[in-house]
Amino acid sequence: MALPYLEQFGWEAHVLAVQPDCIEAGIEDPFLSKTIPSHIPITYTKALPVQQTRKLGLGSLGLRSFPYLLQAGDRLLQQQKFDLVFFSNTVFTSMALGPRWRKRFGVPYILDFQDPWLNDYYKQSGVTPPGGRFKYGFSQLQAKLLEPKVVIQASHIISVSPAYPQILQRRYPSLNSSQLTVLPFGAPKTDFDLLPSLQIQQRIFDINDRKRHWVYVGRGGEDMALALRSLFSAIQADRCQNPETWQTVQLHFVGTSYAPKELATKTVEPIAQEFGIADLVTEHPQRIPYFEALQVLAESDAILLIGSSDAGYTASKLYPCILAQKPILAIFHQQSSVVDILRHCHAGQAITFASNSKPQDLTASIIRELRNLLTYSKGWQPPTNWTAFEPYTAFRMTAKLRQIFDQSVAQPVLYSYHA
Repeated sequence: MALPYLEQFGWEAHVLAVQPDCIEAGIEDPFLSKTIPSHIPITYTKALPVQQTRKLGLGSLGLRSFPYLLQAGDRLLQQQKFDLVFFSNTVFTSMALGPRWRKRFGVPYILDFQDPWLNDYYKQSGVTPPGGRFKYGFSQLQAKLLEPKVVIQASHIISVSPAYPQILQRRYPSLNSSQLTVLPFGAPKTDFDLLPSLQIQQRIFDINDRKRHWVYVGRGGEDMALALRSLFSAIQADRCQNPETWQTVQLHFVGTSYAPKELATKTVEPIAQEFGIADLVTEHPQRIPYFEALQVLAESDAILLIGSSDAGYTASKLYPCILAQKPILAIFHQQSSVVDILRHCHAGQAITFASNSKPQDLTASIIRELRNLLTYSKGWQPPTNWTAFEPYTAFRMTAKLRQIFDQSVAQPVLYSYHA
């Protein structure tokens, strides 16, 4: 989101990335290239073929791409003058290149944690992690080995959630609070400005079938079961009292699985079946291209935001949902920043729960908001306070990122490390 604005703040970018066709379950979106200024160079690398590595039980993109990223990064740093390396992805293994490049080339690096790397949530809660316990356990073993050295030597650490800096400071007491900044993804306003010209045909629902289409676009997972059960329980209860009002409503859950298409399983529809509303719910577990997802939001009649039972979870998809200018109903943990942002910007309604909440605790509140959604005519827009929303835009977030970049290159680069 920052690439279109970095040059305005005095920074020139060079992107190092893995080729899209090397990413298992990766969704190619040809329109994404339009969001990157044409003058910004991009260096693509390969990755070991997953068809071969999976025979050894290895499918991780981080491990498959690591030697290629190392080689390409070394070459770039040898050939050109770079002031900073910025790791902004969820392929955490790639971050292990930071200490190498810092020591060998004297280039500081910044980490952007969009999710926790070393994470004990699933162990403590007993919730099944995405991908299963064995796969997640292996990734956490890597994290235990790699995260300490990578974090301690970073010039700065950015995170999308206020919870992550607190976790890192408890884990690494030597970290100074001045090295940690909460900086969510910026709202991609220019992407929505571009959307009409792309003339994308979304494949999730028919906008001309005279039904109300409520959509959720994002991951699923067992940690979201409380919010889903609360929603479906409320729908069931209200439908029993007012069956005619639900005859035209359809709920669509899109991109709920991280798995490749042939391995993706449905996790939302089974919960809908529990509550007898399976006829209202359709799940599309496969991920869809980014701009098609924006089109789904733009053509919906209402947007659902489903939160995790993990209090630190912050949905990066919040800002596109606000920019879609549709009625929003969010069901989130009371400590999530999503709740504060929605309420501060008057962009939607949030129902909150605590870690020990039960679905029945939320039923009355959700029914009230569902009935409000059902009263809105097609095309109704929430009274969003766009002045309050301005600090969350990609431009404003990039301005903050620029300050972090400037501070990081002004610091001396030290090479010592003590576990």
